[in-house]
Amino acid sequence: MERTVAAGATGPAPERAPSSGADRTGGMVGRAGDAVLPDAAGLLDGMPQQRMPAGASAVSSPAPGLAEAGAGVREIAAPWARALALRPWRLLPTPTGTPFTFAYAVVLTVTSLIAAYADPALVHALHQGSSTDVAHLVHTPVTVLLASGLWTAGGIVAPYTICFLLVLTALERRIGGARTAVVFLLGHVLATLATEVPVGLAVLAGHLPDSSLHRLDYGVSFGVATSIGALTGLLRPWLRWPVLALFGALLVQDLLGLADPLTDWGHLIALVIGVGLWPLVRRWRTASAH
Repeated sequence: MERTVAAGATGPAPERAPSSGADRTGGMVGRAGDAVLPDAAGLLDGMPQQRMPAGASAVSSPAPGLAEAGAGVREIAAPWARALALRPWRLLPTPTGTPFTFAYAVVLTVTSLIAAYADPALVHALHQGSSTDVAHLVHTPVTVLLASGLWTAGGIVAPYTICFLLVLTALERRIGGARTAVVFLLGHVLATLATEVPVGLAVLAGHLPDSSLHRLDYGVSFGVATSIGALTGLLRPWLRWPVLALFGALLVQDLLGLADPLTDWGHLIALVIGVGLWPLVRRWRTASAH
């Protein structure tokens, strides 16, 4: 409430005009025998106030125990609050935010449309020419290692294609496009060599037929598996270990099914490569943050 008299004013108070009967609120009663009441503003001005240190706020701070409890609740709820505040469109690649993943996704879309609508004989010839089998790795290793990563087994809606979009987008937003490309290509190349070199050695030793040198092998799955392993190293523990355990369990289940043991072993090897990159991707994230 605003004060009516300035503090420190001097001089006699101005005379009040006489009135019949009781004066207005805040005045003095002029008739004899009535109690003399001070001005209401004077009463308010005269009320004692609690002394506070200089610069202290008039709003009282909560008790230390309550403040600590509130901080603990906020710390526990913070990950869930961030999850609820997540912007859904950031889960997918964009030309400016994640240029590497976006450009790669466009290429995979084109090749998936070719595989779906082109002549089957042409598609088979393209897949065979892009295959990272032993015969091609011996003669044109760089060409087939790059070309095999332009195709997706199962089309644009295959599980590994969807994982490609989500995982590489998340990884690129954390460490940048060039470093994400290094992670993807490193897993793609190393897992391919780890599975195909033993095939070549087994053929030389006479344990496998010569037809194994021309095994059809292409796709982005090795690079995606490596990117999943690398990305889990950048997640918080409450999310990192469930994602890693779930994906690892799926790979082991595929391996036990014996549908394509060589490729399934390649997926597990690629995942281990990604986990081995944790120290590197964590340093990259720190460098990107600065």
